[in-house]
Amino acid sequence: MKTFKTVFEQYNWDDITQKIYATTAKDVELALSKKKKNLDDFIALISPAAQPHLERMAQESHQLTQKRFGKTIQMYTPMYLSNECQNICTYCGFSLNNKIKRKTLNPNEIAIEVEAIKKLGFNHVLLVTGEANYTVNIHYFLKAIDQIKKDFSIISIEVQPLSQDEYEKLHQAGVYSVLVYQETYHKEVYKQYHTKGKKSNFDFRLDTPDRIGKAGIHKIGLGVLLGLEDWRTDSFFNALHLDYLQKTYWQTKYAVSFPRLRPAEGIIEPNFIMDDKDLTQLICAYRLWNEDLEISISTRENEKFRDNIIPIGTTSMSAGSKTNPGGYVVDPQSLEQFEISDERSVAEIASIITSKGYEPVWKDWEKSFSPKIEQFEK
Repeated sequence: MKTFKTVFEQYNWDDITQKIYATTAKDVELALSKKKKNLDDFIALISPAAQPHLERMAQESHQLTQKRFGKTIQMYTPMYLSNECQNICTYCGFSLNNKIKRKTLNPNEIAIEVEAIKKLGFNHVLLVTGEANYTVNIHYFLKAIDQIKKDFSIISIEVQPLSQDEYEKLHQAGVYSVLVYQETYHKEVYKQYHTKGKKSNFDFRLDTPDRIGKAGIHKIGLGVLLGLEDWRTDSFFNALHLDYLQKTYWQTKYAVSFPRLRPAEGIIEPNFIMDDKDLTQLICAYRLWNEDLEISISTRENEKFRDNIIPIGTTSMSAGSKTNPGGYVVDPQSLEQFEISDERSVAEIASIITSKGYEPVWKDWEKSFSPKIEQFEK
């Protein structure tokens, strides 16, 4: 059966890189003039030649986002359940070769963390773990979801790639969205960053969104780790992946995130530096290319950038994030996956959003609607 791999293999990393950097000002102007933009236009919009047009891109991105999503920002926060991991990844604080204290939350500890998160006002939680199949597996996920589903309107997960059958079980259990990042689409160097563990299997990870789509999950989130390889080329392949998924699993919603490498235990320095202007250009390019795409900005980014990007294209933001298991109450000193940059309180961030004329949305989905929608789709 066809998967994204079939499409991916028709493209060459070096050819795409050359095409991006060969883009001219005329190519950018042509892309900007088109009402409906394709992947060639996306290439033009992420090229260095588009940088002089950033102000125009930002204005159009603002208009398109407001037209499609209104003046709202969905609020969520991550809850790390475990830092156990069987992979060795050169950029991650949870990497197996880092000599750190490992912790996986038990049901009582999960309950304590949930209580703390609810007090902050959140109704959308993102469950995150390392990739340790023996301890944090489908059985652990299902028990955790069953325990907390009464407390949240939206449950998202960011865990190791699973089978289609396992994703179907998560869907039935109440999971609304699944986030999975390829990290980099540069297949030849992927192994250098992922030296041991199941994550070193590039093709298995590449096909993961297909398995999620076939399982009927409501929303799929993609992204690349910005800093591993050339952000422009990696972002083209991420857009290519989204384009394929939207055409193949058209009933599913899609989101994109922009994680930039942040300091963490034992990680490498970024291979490619991406500054705030570059990231603004990338966000605008995604919005101009795809009006329906949800765009998420996490606390990896600094306060100034997050404040300024709110009206330009953002649809969701995290706040008050803790990137360690038990980080809210149970074990605040356990090792973080990475250092966050925006350390302001949830109330402060909500206030900033409001001051810019936007509404922080704490509940964007009512689970009772789901059976009716699925019955209609059948």
